[in-house]
Amino acid sequence: MRVPTHPTLIRQRLNARIRQFAARGPVLAASLVKIARRCGRPGCHCNTGELHVGHYLSYKVAGKTRLVYVPVDLVEEVEGWVAEHRRLRQLTREITQLALAQIRGHVAARKRRAGRTST
Repeated sequence: MRVPTHPTLIRQRLNARIRQFAARGPVLAASLVKIARRCGRPGCHCNTGELHVGHYLSYKVAGKTRLVYVPVDLVEEVEGWVAEHRRLRQLTREITQLALAQIRGHVAARKRRAGRTST
């Protein structure tokens, strides 16, 4: 994201991002992965070709990766939850950048204002 330098533009963009920062549904801090596996049964078709495909949520707990099976009928819904987390995480980054730019520009703006009044 390109951060503007003018304080008014910074404030406008910051306020716009803050208004967007409401969750539109459940938020899931995980990754949805598709895993293809062999089941191990001797007569199964997965031993000779097509593997069994399953969807799993991957997330960390105390530094360890955990997987949770996602049923086929919930995959689309869970994808939306994960996408919502990604959207909010990106908004957080943008809000942080704009807030830092506002802080950095505050001193320069105050000096400009002080320079105008001291004549």
